[in-house]
Order: sequence, then structure tokens, then C-alpha cells
Amino acid sequence: MALETVRPASRSVLTEVRAHLPELRPSERRIAETILADPESSATRSIGELASIAQTSTTTVVRFTRRIGYERFKDFRHDLTQQNLRERLALAEAHAPASDISPTDAIEDIVAKIAANESLSIADTANFLDVDELKRAVAAIARAGRVDLYGVGASAIVALDLQRKLSRIGRIALEWPESHAAWTAAAVLDPGAVAIAISHSGATMDTIEFLRIARQTGATTIAITNHQQSELARGADIVLRTTARETAFRSGALGSRIAQLMVADCLFVGVAQADYDKSVDALRKTYAAVSEKSSNRHNP
Repeated sequence: MALETVRPASRSVLTEVRAHLPELRPSERRIAETILADPESSATRSIGELASIAQTSTTTVVRFTRRIGYERFKDFRHDLTQQNLRERLALAEAHAPASDISPTDAIEDIVAKIAANESLSIADTANFLDVDELKRAVAAIARAGRVDLYGVGASAIVALDLQRKLSRIGRIALEWPESHAAWTAAAVLDPGAVAIAISHSGATMDTIEFLRIARQTGATTIAITNHQQSELARGADIVLRTTARETAFRSGALGSRIAQLMVADCLFVGVAQADYDKSVDALRKTYAAVSEKSSNRHNP
């Protein structure tokens, strides 16, 4: 039986194109890169024109549009037009030109472009985040005896951020800064624990191994990643998908972090809300502890 093609929402087409990039064949990837490089013009091109620019065949264009969820090319082009309009309005509101950062940009333009793109990254992630998966993740963390977190590079910053937030509301949460330490920690987890792995690409082998070991112990495994079909996502019980925006000047090291931090904040607030009174009391105590030490330091 052929797989049913599900048409994405009109505001999500570019997100779908970005998300599928790692798994595309070279000819399909050229089509995706052509569209991402100039979404405005791509929305007005015929199948033949798009195939010519991407140096491929019309059959490949049809296969590409089906791969990202469209049975008909005209539906893809319609939704691309709608998303272009939405993004033009967002950029206009931020007074940002619709282009990547260039060597001639004034600092004011750089600020506007970064602010606009970060806002769009958050909006896209909110749109694509599976609320049912988020609820499952919150419930798992709320009942867990221990939460272990691991990420590499920029993802490690997000892991540390979430670990400290969970600790402030009395949760036992550990962030591991080194792969061997993370693996050995994962090996002694139990079914009452939760392991959270963070990777933009979902292809970071150290992070994949951390989640694999944790899953063998029976711990609930959670992946925060930009790519739903990645190896990391396939090895997780729960997948929380981000939709980071990347450009030549803003690679995954920066673009992914804002989306990951948003998901981390959603997890933290959800867990805090699950035991509201206890969480508020813990936050009050931790705030008081820091305030008291700071006051004593400045008033000997």
C-alpha cells in the first residue's frame, strides 16, 4: 500500500524543506537549496523552470514535493507563496531586510535581521512542537527519580540550562559535560529515570550512544532535535522537534540554540506546574539563598 501524503499547513513548507535536507538525494537537495536560496522566486516558477535551475528533471521535482508532503506541485507553490507573505510581514514589522547578513550591513541591520529570524525560529518551533509528545515528556520528568542530560557543543549549553532550572525546583537533574562520563552515568539508570539527549542534527554519535545506553536500562528517553527522522529521534521514546533557521552567518551552533532553549523552557514550566506549590516554594528558597549570600558579600 502506498503511503498517504499528508499536506503540511501553509505556514510550514520552508520548515519541512529544511527538516528534510539531511535525507535528500543529491538531485533533490539541489532543488531544496534552490528554494531556500530564493523562496520568493521559487513560488512563481513552473516545475520545468525549477528543474532547470536545480539541474535536474521534472520527475525529480515531483518526487521532491511528495517527499515533503505534497501530492500536487501547485499546492506546494501555493503554500510557499503564503509562507513568503507571512515572513515578509514579520520582517517588515522588525524593520529587517529580507536577506542574509552581508559584509556591508550596518550594525542596525544586523540587529534587525537576527531579531526577526530568532522570532521566526521560535514561531516555527511552537507551530511544529508536538503537544502530546511534550505532555508525555513533562509527565515522565515529573515522576522521575532522576533526570540525566547530555549534549555536545551548543546543545551542551541547553542541557546545562535545563539541568539548573530543574534543580532549582528540587528535581534531581545531572548534566554530563563529557561523553565517557555521560555513558557511564547512563549505564546505571533505571526504569524510574529519564535521559534527555539534545542534538540539532540528531546525528552526533556521542549523543546517540548516550541515549542508546540509557534506553537499555529501561529509562525513558527523550530527544530534542531538529530532524524527526534522525538516528537520535529513532532511538528515543519521546521526540521534541525544533525548527531552527540557519544561514551562512548563523549556523546550527546559534540558530538551533534558541529553538532548543524554547523547548527546554516548555519542559521546565510544565514540570514546575505539575507540582505548583512545591515548585514555587523551592524557587522562593533558592532565590533567598542567592540573595542572602549576595547581600552578605556586599555588606560585610
